[in-house]
Amino acid sequence: MEFYTLASGSSGNAALVREHNTVLLIDAGVSERRIAQELASVGIALSELSAILVTHEHVDHIKGLQTLCKKCTAPVYASRGTAQSLFYAGDALRMFESGETFTVGAFEVRSFPSSHDAADPVGYRIDCESGSLGFLTDTGFVTDDAYQTLLGVDLLLLEANHDIETLQSGPYPRFLKSRILGRHGHLSNAQAAEFALQSVKAGTGDIMLAHLSSENNTPVMAEYAVARKLQQHGYSVRLCTAPRDTISEVHLCKKSPSFALEN
Repeated sequence: MEFYTLASGSSGNAALVREHNTVLLIDAGVSERRIAQELASVGIALSELSAILVTHEHVDHIKGLQTLCKKCTAPVYASRGTAQSLFYAGDALRMFESGETFTVGAFEVRSFPSSHDAADPVGYRIDCESGSLGFLTDTGFVTDDAYQTLLGVDLLLLEANHDIETLQSGPYPRFLKSRILGRHGHLSNAQAAEFALQSVKAGTGDIMLAHLSSENNTPVMAEYAVARKLQQHGYSVRLCTAPRDTISEVHLCKKSPSFALEN
């Protein structure tokens, strides 16, 4: 299984998962043109998309979706609440109940509810013969469903939106700080680090931090928070941050358990 992020942050989000002839796009929060260009850079045409999975209806996750629906025939999977905003998908829309599992080509896709100020937000676990991927962004905390579904996946894409102290001391108005810090907001570096530790203990060997705030976080801060937490407990894994505006390096999602550091 190959995994790339095409964009990650408040200005737009999209990711790509490929296993042989099955190609999934997760979210379409940048322009259709840019999505097509990034796909072409790894040898994929829009016509080869097997499905588009949507996490929720905020513009930074669906900005390019309406035009994309006109340019390709891939089915669009969305939870019932999210689907109400995607009327333009027409016959391509595949609505599911949050928590439902479905199959797309080589992949088994498990949805689960997240906690965000959207109609019916979800994350995904994607499994195939070669490995498992967990996808969790835009959530104020790691829900019980997310915890039970994602724990120990081979590759975990995990939101690390902000450093709490940087956010609290920054220029954002109070209402926005409260929204971000609330249970329907975004995961902090500290929250990401705690869940990363639990997942690594269960076997995760590759973590990509995502959806970083450009004002309240940096890749160095996010990676340090997670790496420090893991090192305190004797673990080391592949750890990186999803680029904001460019395609990431490929991550091969395969059975690659973490290892404990020598004392």
